[in-house]
Amino acid sequence: MARTFDSVAAVTAAVGADLGHTEWTTMTQQRIDGFADATDDHQWIHVDAERAAQGPFGACVAHGYLTLGLANKFLPELVHYEHLKMGVNYGCEKVRFPAPVKAGARIRGRGEVVAAEPVKGDGVQVTVRISVEIEGSDKPGCVVDTISRLYFD
Repeated sequence: MARTFDSVAAVTAAVGADLGHTEWTTMTQQRIDGFADATDDHQWIHVDAERAAQGPFGACVAHGYLTLGLANKFLPELVHYEHLKMGVNYGCEKVRFPAPVKAGARIRGRGEVVAAEPVKGDGVQVTVRISVEIEGSDKPGCVVDTISRLYFD
C-alpha cells in the first residue's frame, strides 16, 4: 500500500522513511521485445532466446533502461500525494544496474525517501530511491534516486 503525503512538511519529515515494496510483477519477454522495438535496440542478449541461452547470462535479459523505466511504474505504487496542485519529474541521480533482470524474473520496487528540501514557490524537491528487487537475488536489477518537485494546495 502506498504511503500518503499531503504537504511539504509531511514530505520533509519523511526523510529516511522506508516506503516498503510493491507487488511482484514479471519481466516478460513480450515487455523486453516491446522495449527493443520502441528503442531500436535489438541486441541478441535481449531478443534472441536461443543465442542468449549460450551467452553470459544464460537467458535473455531486460535492457537496463527498461528496468530503470519501471521506476515510473513503481513510484506511484509506493507514494501517493493528496492535495497536490502539481508534481513534475525533475530527473534522476545515481543510476546503477547491479544485476541483470532475466526474462521471466519476478521483480518489485522498494522505496526510501532519501532527501527532501523546500523549493521556491512553496514546493518541495523529494528524492526517492527506488531499488528494483529481483526475486531470489541478493542484488537488485536497478537502483535509482528519482527526483520530483511537488507543489501542494
